[in-house]
Amino acid sequence: MDESEGVRPSDLTAREARALIRAGEWTGPTAELAPGYVQANLVVLPGDFAAEFERFCRANPRALPLLDVTEPGSPTPTKIAPESDVRLDLPRYRVYCAGRVDEEPTDIVTLWRADFVAFLIGCSFTFDALLRANGVSVRHLELGYNVSMYVTNRETEPVGRFSGPLVVSMRPIRRDDVDRVVALTRGLPLAHGEPTHVGSPEALEIEDLERPDYGDAVPVREGEVPVFWACGVTAQAAAERSRVPRMITHAPGHMFITDLTFQGTSLLEGPEGPSVPS
Repeated sequence: MDESEGVRPSDLTAREARALIRAGEWTGPTAELAPGYVQANLVVLPGDFAAEFERFCRANPRALPLLDVTEPGSPTPTKIAPESDVRLDLPRYRVYCAGRVDEEPTDIVTLWRADFVAFLIGCSFTFDALLRANGVSVRHLELGYNVSMYVTNRETEPVGRFSGPLVVSMRPIRRDDVDRVVALTRGLPLAHGEPTHVGSPEALEIEDLERPDYGDAVPVREGEVPVFWACGVTAQAAAERSRVPRMITHAPGHMFITDLTFQGTSLLEGPEGPSVPS
């Protein structure tokens, strides 16, 4: 996409952004697309794993807050984007076979199965626009990078065949802004809520911020501290740990953009979310 054509990523609606992605005209991370719309992680599993994975999400709501669950075989999350197709509307996917990444296609139409269930899970990209609107610098957006993501020493609550480490995303925040950022994100539980850790990465056994496990290295400058949020890529770490025979996810940073919007800090408060269809 060329901004000289008169359309900026930040001017797009969710539907327009998905159309751009489906046409192959946007292939990178989605952090700067359609600000104000809720973005989501994607996890696709065979039906015999679906109920178990839902319980894993429920047991780990900070990392895996559920937004929607499709009917078996359906590629459309009807509650959050009823005209969408998760097989086509993400820029890039990851296909896991027995816990290893097998390929990273730009659509999953030929891989889709009649028993597949798609889970849409809240994403911290959702609150980046809120931070910027409140005068908080969001470094990965300023630099055009993917957000930095790290595997930590904290374990998720295991459920059946699913277990693994907590993955976090990191944003450098000015010391004077940290309390305000915590307050702004606390009210967004389905976008991971408030930070899970502020300050020393060593406490999470992150050895080098310049070597993220996923995404790009984002510099922390003088007067800033690293702030860490639980991240939906935790599901991919669980796939690697649990060696799920077949699992499809978004490529880190390449999210699904829903039709949901938010105002202030009132995003997605209320019901616990959908359940796996029986």
